[in-house]
Amino acid sequence: EYPFHRHVSGFTSSLKTSSAEVFLPTSVDLANSLRRPHQKPAILRKISAAQQLSASEVVTHLGQTVVLASGTLSVLLHCEAVGNPKPTISWAKNGEEVKYNDRILLQPDDSLQILAPVEADVGFYACNASNALGSDSVSIAVTLAGKPLIKASRATVINTELPAVTVDIGSMVKTIQKANVTINCQVAGVPEAKITWFKNKVKLFSAPHVHDGLLIIANVSLSDQGLYSCKAANLHGEVTESSQLLVLEPPRPLPYLEDLASVVSSAGPSTHLGLTSPSGTKLTVSPGSSAFIGCAVEGQPTPNITWLYSSEPLSLRHHLLAAGRILQILNVSDFSDGEFSCLAQNEAGSLTQKMSLAIQEYQWSVDKLTACSASCGHKGVQLPQLRCLLDGAEVNTSYCRETPKPSLQPVACNRRDCPSRWMVTSWSLCTRSCGGGIQMRRVTCQRLTAKGSSVPMSNEACAQVSKRPVDTQNCNRQPCVEWVASSWSQCHGPCIGPRLAVQHRQILCQTKDGTSVSSDQCSSLPRPMSTQNCWTDICGVHWRVSLWTVCTATCGNYGFQSRRVDCVHIRTNKPVMEHHCSWRPRPSNWQRCNITPCENGTLLRGGDAEQCRGRKEGGVVSQKCSTRSC
Repeated sequence: EYPFHRHVSGFTSSLKTSSAEVFLPTSVDLANSLRRPHQKPAILRKISAAQQLSASEVVTHLGQTVVLASGTLSVLLHCEAVGNPKPTISWAKNGEEVKYNDRILLQPDDSLQILAPVEADVGFYACNASNALGSDSVSIAVTLAGKPLIKASRATVINTELPAVTVDIGSMVKTIQKANVTINCQVAGVPEAKITWFKNKVKLFSAPHVHDGLLIIANVSLSDQGLYSCKAANLHGEVTESSQLLVLEPPRPLPYLEDLASVVSSAGPSTHLGLTSPSGTKLTVSPGSSAFIGCAVEGQPTPNITWLYSSEPLSLRHHLLAAGRILQILNVSDFSDGEFSCLAQNEAGSLTQKMSLAIQEYQWSVDKLTACSASCGHKGVQLPQLRCLLDGAEVNTSYCRETPKPSLQPVACNRRDCPSRWMVTSWSLCTRSCGGGIQMRRVTCQRLTAKGSSVPMSNEACAQVSKRPVDTQNCNRQPCVEWVASSWSQCHGPCIGPRLAVQHRQILCQTKDGTSVSSDQCSSLPRPMSTQNCWTDICGVHWRVSLWTVCTATCGNYGFQSRRVDCVHIRTNKPVMEHHCSWRPRPSNWQRCNITPCENGTLLRGGDAEQCRGRKEGGVVSQKCSTRSC
C-alpha cells in the first residue's frame, strides 16, 4: 500500500493525493495478469494529481481521502480488482458490512455510491475482493473538514503461533512472548492530524518503534503489557483510540505448590501428598487413607485446571481445593488402578500433568520363630510367628484378615543328646489316708539321645550334674477325724402337720481320741443330719368353730356377727394352745353382715334412737347400745 499523508486545502471538496497520477498495477501488468490461469485478487490503488472538483459530486478511487463539503450531493467510491477466478467485491464500514438502502447504493461496476452524505456517513470504507485463492482489502476515508477520524477495530486478536501480528488500533491483542506486534493507527482529517502514541497514558517519544501511524513492538515480553493509545489532533480537535496488549504464557510446570503445604499441615497423619508432573509421578499410599494431589503450574492468564481419572472426568468422592489446583481423594481405595491427570489450559496453550497411585497391600510375614521347646533330645521345635506388615511396618493382625495365611510348618531345633540327668517316676499312693503315711518313687540316672531313646547311666554320672532326688516322702500327716452325732431329742416342738413334729441332735467333728476340732477339718467327710421329722400325739389337733351369732343390725353399715374359734385335740376334743394348730390358717371369728341401706324410720333391733355398735372382747362379741335403743 502507498501511504497517504498530504492534503490539498482551499477546495470545497478535495482529495488527499500525491502530486503525480499513476495506476498500480500498470496496464501491461493488468494484461499479463488476465492471461494467467489462476491469480489471487489484487485491488488497484490509484493516485491522481490534485484537482478541483465540483462540490456537488465527488468521484474517487481507493487509497485516498474524501473530505465532504456542505454542498456535496454524491460520493462515488471506485473499487477495481483483478484476479482469476474473478474476485467478488464487498464493502464494509468501520469493520462492519455496509447495509445498502435507497441512499447507499452498490453500482453494477461494484462501486459504492453515497447520496446526500451526512455526518453519520463519516468513516473508513473498505473494499474487500476475494476468490478461491485468497483476498485483498483496501480502505478509503470519508471525513468532514474538522476533527480527525481514526480507523478503529473492536476485534480481539489472539496469536499463539505467528512470529508477527498486525492489528488496527482499538483491537484487543493477546500474543505469545517474542512475537512482533504492529498497531496501525490510520487517521483521516483536514487539516492533517498529528499522531501521538501513549502507553498506560504516558507519552511515547519518537523512537525506532514509532513510525507515523504505526507502532511496532518488537520481541514482546511481559514488560510490554499495557494499554496503548493513539491520539490524532488538528486545529479542530482531537480523538483517541486504544488497544490493550496482553502477553500470553502457555501453562508450564512448577517444582512446588505453596498451597499444598498449608493444606496438608491441617490434615491428619494418615494423609499422603504429591505433585503431578508432565512425565508422570507415582505416589505410594496405604489402603483406606486420603491423599492430596497438587497441580503446580503457572501461565498468563492463570490456567484453568480440569482433573481427570483414566482420561475421564472424576465421578467418585473427592474435593477440589485452592481454586482447583489441589485434588483431595477421601479414600484411595475407591480408585483401584488408573492415572490421575490435571489439564491446565489458557489462551496460549495447554499442559497435562499426571500421577498414578500405588496402593500398598497388607501382607503376612513369617520372619520370626518362637523359642525352642526343648534344649536337647528329639522333640525340640520352633513355631513360625505370623505378623501383619504394611510397607515393612508391623500393624494389627486384623488388617490382614482378608489376606490368606501362609502354611506354617514347625521347625526342628536343638536335636542333640542331652547330658545325663536324674529321671523320676510319679509318686505312689500314700500308705495312709491320715495320721501320717509314706509314698515312694523310682529314681534312675539316664541320658536322652537325639533319636529319642533313653540310655541308663551310672548314678555317678548324674551326681556330677545335680543332687540325687529323694525317693521317699511323708504324706497325709493331718490327724484322723470323724463326725460324731448325739442322741435325738424328744419329738416335740412346733407342729408341722397332723401328728407331725421335728426333733434335733448335735453333730461334732472329733479326733479318734474324742477331742473336738473345727468342723472345717471334717469338711471332706459326709456330714450326718442334725434334724428329722417325727410322729407325736401332741400334734393331733385341729381348729374348731361354733355357729355364727345373729347379726347385730338388719341394715346400715355397722352390722356384724361372731363365732367361737378354738384349737382342740382330735382325740380328747379338749382345747389346747393355739400354736399347736399354727400349721393351718386360723378361721375368722367375726364378719360384717346385712350391709344394706336402711329405709326412713327403720331402727336397729331393740331401739329407735341410734344404731348400736359392737365391741369385740376376747373370743366373744358383745353388744353395746344406748338405753333408749336397747
